[in-house]
Amino acid sequence: MAETVVSMARSMLGGAISKAASAAAAELSLVMGVQKDIWFIKDELKTMQAFLAAAEATKNRDMLLKVWAEQVRDLSYNIEDCLAEFMVHVASQSLSRKLMKLKDRHRIAMQIRDLKSRVEEVSSRNTRYNLIEKKQITRAIDERDSCLEDIRNQSANNIDEAELVGFSNPKQELIRLVDVNANNGPARVVCVVGMGGLGKTTIARKVYESMKNFSCYAWITVSQSFARMDLLKLMIKELFGDEALKRQLDGKVVREEYLASYLRKELLEKRYFVVLDDLWNIDDWKWIKTIAFPTNNNKGSRIVVTTRDVGLAEECTLESYGSFIYHHQPLETNDATNFLLKKSRKIYEDMDKDENFKSIVEKLVKKCGGLPLAILIIGGMLANKKVTEWESIYKKIPSELETNPSLEAMRRIVTLSYTNLPSHLKSCFLYLSVFPEDFEIKRRHLIDRWIPEGFLRAIGGVNIEDVTIRYFTD
Repeated sequence: MAETVVSMARSMLGGAISKAASAAAAELSLVMGVQKDIWFIKDELKTMQAFLAAAEATKNRDMLLKVWAEQVRDLSYNIEDCLAEFMVHVASQSLSRKLMKLKDRHRIAMQIRDLKSRVEEVSSRNTRYNLIEKKQITRAIDERDSCLEDIRNQSANNIDEAELVGFSNPKQELIRLVDVNANNGPARVVCVVGMGGLGKTTIARKVYESMKNFSCYAWITVSQSFARMDLLKLMIKELFGDEALKRQLDGKVVREEYLASYLRKELLEKRYFVVLDDLWNIDDWKWIKTIAFPTNNNKGSRIVVTTRDVGLAEECTLESYGSFIYHHQPLETNDATNFLLKKSRKIYEDMDKDENFKSIVEKLVKKCGGLPLAILIIGGMLANKKVTEWESIYKKIPSELETNPSLEAMRRIVTLSYTNLPSHLKSCFLYLSVFPEDFEIKRRHLIDRWIPEGFLRAIGGVNIEDVTIRYFTD
């Protein structure tokens, strides 16, 4: 009886082991066999990305094409996520690690099989409805590669927009109001006023960079919403350095009044130069003036404020005993024309050779209303277009820029600029939204985050570093 029980136990154990081994072998076979599917969806992902570029470049996009493109885009995101997970859990680990997590591998394998099936459905849908032709895909790939080819032929240096045209006289006028040679007397507030897009920040920055004979300097971007403690910390850091800020924060329960008191004390006997860029309301000005600046500094200090609000500018300069408001104006026609030509990589002589070219340039300049930001954006778009395409860009520019410039008109200009970005740059641009407002984005920091996201690809022997610099510049 005992022998029978032992025999049955051995038989059952052997069967269990056999089933477990078979199950494990089946799981392993599934995981290992999925490699072919990986190759398939990788290749399909490249094709899908080309499809999306072609769909985006298609001028007459109907509803069917938009729906299909949206499905392809969602699927491409799912494929990218799945491939990333596959690399983490499978491709980068040893066989023993693979065996230890067969459950995870099975799940990923099934995801890949499902994605392969969905890819085949999407591809057949394109064939069924004849949404994108092969020649359109080829053209989209050629356009992307031509952009990379330009890397070999163009300098990646950024253009200093303020040195191009139209800023020399305003800079000198603002310096005259600042009166940098007056090294005594109460702190003077000078305001730069004008609508959005006129270049108030640019001219203030140029003046700020030319200041040499002050004890300390600070550039503070205020904007519509700001944290008071952060602003005070930034002022201390800008005016007195990182170490000074660390000493104020080290081991203390830091309060607003404590930092403000330190600022007022340190600035009392110093000749300081501070720019408050993009100030929006009077309450913010009153708080900053009262809490951050000493009331009896007589060293000839200067505060420059940029704002869109004339009433706010008048309030800021109320105690300066004089008219210290600089009303920044749109560019003159000649300056605006030169600016547009330089941004679009054309020369003035081209206008003398071609009457049609001259006509479209004049119309573009007029419609931009002399606004540097509008010209900057439009010029950048035109640089990548043939002259024969300039007319179509002109028709898309909101007409109110010429007669009644507004924030809404500028928003439409910026939207137009984004719409005309090449598809490979849109993801790079949208990634900037992870950074907070007014955050100073370092190029190296940004590029180091673009690369693992897969936004940058070196093609045709072009160095990845050259590609990243060109993407960043564009």
